[in-house]
Amino acid sequence: MLVRKRHPTPADLGLEPHEGRILQALASPRRIQEFVIGLNANFEESGDTLRSVRGVLRYRRAHCIEAALLAAAALWLQGEPPLLMDLTASGDSDHVVAVFRRHGCWGAISKSNHVWLRWRDPVYRSLRELAMSYFHEYTCWERKTLRGHSDAFDLRKFPPKAWVTNRAHCWEVGAALDDAPHHRLITAAQARTLAPRDAMEQRANDLIQYESRDPYRARRY
Repeated sequence: MLVRKRHPTPADLGLEPHEGRILQALASPRRIQEFVIGLNANFEESGDTLRSVRGVLRYRRAHCIEAALLAAAALWLQGEPPLLMDLTASGDSDHVVAVFRRHGCWGAISKSNHVWLRWRDPVYRSLRELAMSYFHEYTCWERKTLRGHSDAFDLRKFPPKAWVTNRAHCWEVGAALDDAPHHRLITAAQARTLAPRDAMEQRANDLIQYESRDPYRARRY
């Protein structure tokens, strides 16, 4: 069943009391950001996952979209819409953030193993501006790979059991986000003339928060 309330309770979302207390304690976007960054990284070493909010709270680890789902649920419990934005890349992994507004401007809550693709203060006048704030550091080795972004994707179009309390994986939600309208950030001609990142910039990408037994995975997430 869809939940349309502007300010739902944890019970409205099907959360257990202890789950609700954790999320309700995250009373601001900054506190939500601190919580998701503190979660261990989910390197998917046993196979692809797309865990629900409940799954993230259970395993205490997440990759970007799993953390974004949790952030969106926490925002919703504070009376804000649960919105995601998908960032698409060429020859690289996509990235998903939870977005919110303050004083008419957009900000983002984001989990990444790198420092570059995390929190954004709510100072961006449009989602395009917000997406472009990730452009220079969104890279695969020397290549800048960010190419597009979605509209704000409202999770209220799904019942909470699809993404908040689902005990399986939320593939349906992920597929719908992939299929949502996206907008190109640069033209093909601009892409051909992008300057590569220099050796110093590439070395900076070696700074990561969580180590994996597979170095490739540690730098991918």
